[in-house]
Parts: sequence; C-alpha cells; structure tokens
Amino acid sequence: MASIDVTVIWACMIGFAVFAYVVMDGFDLGIGILFPGLKAGEERDQAMNSIAPVWDGNETWLVFGGGGLMAVFPLAYAIILPATYPLIIAMLLGLVFRGVAFEFRWRDPGHRKFWDIAFTLGSVIAALSQGITLGALLQGIRVEDDAYAGGWLDWLSPFSLLTGVSVLLGYGLLGATWLIWKTEGTAQAHARRMAFRLGIATFAALAAVSLATPFLHIDYWRRWFELPQVLLTAQVPVLTVICAGIFFQSLAKGHERMPFLMALILFLLGFVGLGISMFPYAVPQAVTIWDAAAPRASQIFLLAGAVVIVPMILAYTGWAYRVFRGKAGIEGYH
Repeated sequence: MASIDVTVIWACMIGFAVFAYVVMDGFDLGIGILFPGLKAGEERDQAMNSIAPVWDGNETWLVFGGGGLMAVFPLAYAIILPATYPLIIAMLLGLVFRGVAFEFRWRDPGHRKFWDIAFTLGSVIAALSQGITLGALLQGIRVEDDAYAGGWLDWLSPFSLLTGVSVLLGYGLLGATWLIWKTEGTAQAHARRMAFRLGIATFAALAAVSLATPFLHIDYWRRWFELPQVLLTAQVPVLTVICAGIFFQSLAKGHERMPFLMALILFLLGFVGLGISMFPYAVPQAVTIWDAAAPRASQIFLLAGAVVIVPMILAYTGWAYRVFRGKAGIEGYH
C-alpha cells in the first residue's frame, strides 16, 4: 500500500459516512420537524411508524463519522470541536431528547401531547445545530499553532444561520417526500402539499447559500468561477435545476418514490458542492487533510477494521429497509 494515499481514502470514507447520516437521519429528523403540521391521530401515527424500524440505526453513520474524524484526523477533531462546542452539545441533547420522546410517546399515552412537542423540539434543535455547524466550518475557523484560537460564539453569523435554516428546510423536504412514499390516504395527500411548499423553500435556500459561499473567501471564488474548472463546477447548478424540474413534475404526476429520490439527489449535489469548496482542507483555509491526519500506520490499522465494518453496516441497513419496505400502518409501535 506504499503508493496508495490512505489519507484520501479515509477522507472519502468519512465524507460518505457524513452523507449517509445526513440523508438517512435527515428524513426522520424531517418528520419531527413537520410533526406539528400533521393531524393528531392517524397522520402522526403513520409518520412515526414509517421510521420506527430504522430511525435509531440511521444514527450509526453519525457515530462512524465522528469516531473516524477523531481517530484518523485528530488535529481537525481537536480544532473543530472547541470551535463548535455549543452546537455539538445542543445537537446531542436534541437527538437524545427526540429519542426519549419517540419511545415514551407510545408508552405514556396520557402525556402524548407533551412527547409530541418534545419530539419536534429535539428534531428542530438537532437539525439547526447541524446546519449552523456546517456554516461555521465553511466561513472559517481561527487557528493558531494548530489549535482553535477563536471565541465561544465565533460560529454565530448571518451565513451560519442561513445554512442552519437551509438544512432545517432540507430535512423537512426529505421528511415530506419520505411520507409520500411510506404513507397513504390523508397523510400522503398532506405530505404532498407540504413537499411542494418545502421544495420551493429548499431550492431557494440552496440557491442563497450557493450564492453566498463564493464571497466568504477568494479561494472559494476561484474554485467555482475561474477557468478551466468552471466548466466542471457549472454542472452542479445545472444538475440542480434539472433535479428541481423533475421533482416538481413528479409531484404533479402523483409519483410516490420519485420525489424522495430527487430530494436525495439534491442533497448529493449539495454535498458535491461542499466538496468542491473544501477539498483538500479538513478545516477550510487552515488545515489540510494531510496536516490533520494520524500517522500512516494508524490509518492502515483502522482501515483494516473499516473495510469489514462498513460493508456489515451497509448490509444490515439494506436488509432493514428491505424488510420494512411497505406502507406504514397506524398500529402503535412497541
């Protein structure tokens, strides 16, 4: 493996884990975000049952991505976490509170209204925290002597708030399109209406973030607009427009799976755009993936385990989705 750049392999693996988490946990966070708009009773029960078999397994990728960052890119981990501690703590508390609310909603029906509010609140906090963290990373983190040199609230800015709201809307869109696929009757009809409105809002938010990002740093501007790379980078917004057209057309024609597929492709295109802006930096404009990486021997040792574990995760995740591939019922989850 002497000629193989293991650091790049690990960067791709962690990037894949983050993307898998965003799209998989994104739709069940989205259902929590949309929960107040669903009618109490059948609509909410169908929504909860549609994610009951898979929601906790989706978070496996968050553990893999965070653990991989700590083990393989310890310098990046040591810089990013202190810069975003309030956001990371809020996200984890939101995820925990949401998980507790999910379970107790069925087991404590006398306080179901309270647990529904907790489920929504936890989902909104987790989604906003993830989006603001992304914005904070993109806008730059102050680094001196390989350590975070900023303040407690450096992450807070108009741009990071914009990315936070954009991720919130995007997760809502994933949730709505998932419900179109997995529910029926009034719940599905309601999900279609929400998906249309959220589609417009999400594409507008994505456009706003895309327009603002090149102005954060001259390097971003060069990556997106200088020749000859503009001939390739221009394909991302073009494909996004095509994706939007297919999305709204599929909604109008009453398709069940295509809106969700287009929402996933939209997130994939956003992730490609993020890669164009950031690579090869682990901390933009401060630390590259090679600067942040653990020793090569450690990377190879960890990679030997990852090549076994990742296929296992993919296998049991695929099996779970296949087993529960039908429509969600309204019976209580136990």
